[in-house]
Order: sequence, then C-alpha cells, then structure tokens
Amino acid sequence: MARSGRKKKSSKQRRGASPKLEVWRPGVDPLDEGEELQYEPSAYDTIHAFRLGWPCLSFDILRDELGALRHEFPLTLFCTAGTQAAKPADNRLIVAKLTNISGKKRGVELAASDDGDSSSSSSDESDDEEMSDKTPKLEVRMIAHHGCINRIRSMPQEPNIIATWSETGVVQIWDVKSLLQELSSGNAGSSSRIAHQAPLQVFSGHEVEGFALDWSLAHQGWLASGDNNGVIHVWQPNRREWIVGGRALVGHSSSVEDLQASFHLHFWCPTLDPFRLASCSSDGTLRLWDVPTCTCTAMWKIHDADVNVISWRSDSVLASGGDDGIIYLWNLKHLKDGPIWMTNYHSAPITSIEWSPHDSSMLAATSADNQLSVWDFSVEADPEEEAQVKQSVAAPKGLPESLLFVHQGQRDLKELHWHPQLLGTIVSTSFSDFNVFKPSNL
Repeated sequence: MARSGRKKKSSKQRRGASPKLEVWRPGVDPLDEGEELQYEPSAYDTIHAFRLGWPCLSFDILRDELGALRHEFPLTLFCTAGTQAAKPADNRLIVAKLTNISGKKRGVELAASDDGDSSSSSSDESDDEEMSDKTPKLEVRMIAHHGCINRIRSMPQEPNIIATWSETGVVQIWDVKSLLQELSSGNAGSSSRIAHQAPLQVFSGHEVEGFALDWSLAHQGWLASGDNNGVIHVWQPNRREWIVGGRALVGHSSSVEDLQASFHLHFWCPTLDPFRLASCSSDGTLRLWDVPTCTCTAMWKIHDADVNVISWRSDSVLASGGDDGIIYLWNLKHLKDGPIWMTNYHSAPITSIEWSPHDSSMLAATSADNQLSVWDFSVEADPEEEAQVKQSVAAPKGLPESLLFVHQGQRDLKELHWHPQLLGTIVSTSFSDFNVFKPSNL
C-alpha cells in the first residue's frame, strides 16, 4: 500500500543502481548534504503543477457538464480561485480551465512486466514518456477584486455563482457565467484582460473580516458566512438577490474558522435536519445551529486549540482539524462520548479537511507541515502486502493503519478539494503553486 509519493536519493548514487526507497518526513527527517528529494512516479496516476500569478490560498472546483463521473485521460477541470496580492487593487477573482491532463492507463502499466513488477525500469520509462508527451493547457479569465480573498466558494447547483470573503470585511456574490462560456467555447485562448464587473450583491454587515463560508448542498442558494468576531450570517435566496443581515447566529467567543451548511445529497440521511449548520471556532468548540430559529442546539469543546476546519459526512460523522495538528472524527449523536477516532500524525496545524464525494470512508487533509494526507477507514492491515512493500520501500515505523497516501512537495499548503466528477482526483493549493494529482492506490 503506497503511503508516500516522495523518495530520498543521494546525488552520489551510482548510475543504474536501484537503492531501497526512503520515505522522507518533513520536520522529522534531516536532508543531508548531497541528497535531493524526488517524487516517486509509480505513486501517481497523474500529477501536474500550475500557477495563477499571485498565491491563491483559497479555491473551489467548478462543476461542469462534461460528464458526471470521469476517469479516462486526458482530463479537463474548471476551478475558481482568489489571489493574495501585495496591493489590494491588484487582487483578482480567477476562473481557470485546465485541459489535456495526461496520466497513466493502469491496465497498460500492469501488463508491462511478466513477473507482475509494475515498477520495472522499462515500465517507469514508458510511463514517464507518456506523462511528458502531453502538457496540460491552462486558460484563465479574471475579474478585478478589491482586497485579498480569504475564502472563495462556488454554489454547487449553479457553479457560475461564486461567493468571496474579502480581507476588507465584505462578502460578495458574483456571476461568472460569461467567463465560463468563454472558457468552454473551445477556442478561448489565453487572455490577460481583467474584467471590471460589479458583483450581484455586497454585504458589509460583518463588522470585521472573516474566513468561514459555505453554500448549502441540500438547499440551493442558501449561504452561510462567519467572521472573526464569532458572528454568523445566513443568506436566504430571493430570486437573484439574497436576504441577509437580519438575526445573526451568535455564540462563539472567538473567530468562526469554518462552516458546514449541509451534506452530500447522494448520501442523504433523512434522520438529520437539512437546515442544520455546523460551525467551528478558535475558541476550541463545535456548535450546531438550527437555522430557522437561529438557535444553537449543541455545543462541545472538541480541541484544546483553535479548531481550524471541519467536514461533515453524509451521516452523523464529522471530521475536525485544529491548530494542535490533531484530526478527530466525531459522532454528532454522541458528542459526549468523545471522538470515535483521532490521529496526531501531522506535526503542524491542519489547514483543510474534506471527505471524498465518491467514498464515504475516505478523508483527505492538508497541514502546515507541508503534507497532504489521505485516510481510508475501511483499510485493514494485509501482512503479505506490507511485507512486499518493505522489500522496496524503507517506510517509517508506526504509521497509522488508516493512512493511505501522503503527498508532498508544496510549500505552506492551505486548501484541498476532491474533484466531484473526476474519480480519485485531488486539487490542492499552497503558497508555492497548485497541484492536481490522482494517487495510484485510490
């Protein structure tokens, strides 16, 4: 079971030698003089990096009409991102299209070796050539946005409607339909033109800036925004406008860090209230809210540090990640019983967390320790498979059993999203760049 996509290799190594791969852990293992880090190609079906000018520390996947669930290469994806420019006037709301995302065909790779060794040198060379022959094409469109974008989210039911949380303390809603139409036309080409477009709505009722922002999956057009004063506002759609600014959800004693407005419809559980909202805060608590009555129905101290991120699965299970680097799983029906699972694998704050839309047992998280981890809670230890891995990879001792994959190579990881239509594909953003990749063991 591949648990890492990186290897450590000495530059003094003889050409043609095949040393045992070593998994390098940032913040734990030193990098000696004369050593360099290289990613292990066999760990990925595809991996590509791209940049959008200024760092974009928040982004979202835009659902498209190219197919509900796709896995054949080359792949195409659409996303939106918000910049962190040095000057407020230089910031942009970006809509991007990445096409020709090449990758490996698993059937061809498995048939490459008679003895079943898919990591043979000839197979690796063939895979490398296949990956390098096709270069992804990036096309972007931009809208001027005053101030850095703290958080950006696309409405799942209408992807052209996008909400942004600005460092200036306002939440804005935009319609990027015309930009998406340009990018989808097939001959969009590159463009450095910056559109100066007015947002559909601007809300300045938050007295300070914030980061928490989420659209409802269960009810189209409903939006929740939370600020650094601990105040949450719920946006109710009214044709092409939103009713917002009335009675707020107040209870957190510090900043609202993340919100989850609903769960995946295809995993819908009728025992839960579709108008329920979950919030987490730097006060260390999780709160559940009844939106129609604006009341807090449950509150629990879930971390001994800031709770940075949460992700609500379709059932009553919620994942949380904090400044303490710990990931917890909670059964919301039995919060008083404590977490049902936890790991302190990461050595720095958790910066994002998200359940897979395709597999309810799979969770991914990013951390300030520059690692993106993928967890599979249906995994059971296979002694024979573990023995085979140990023959070729010097894996660290004591790795958690549920740890399925570790992605590295990005500096200051901020956010990840599973692509809802590209099976097993993850997109992540960091201070250095974006990565789009698909682990080979998913």
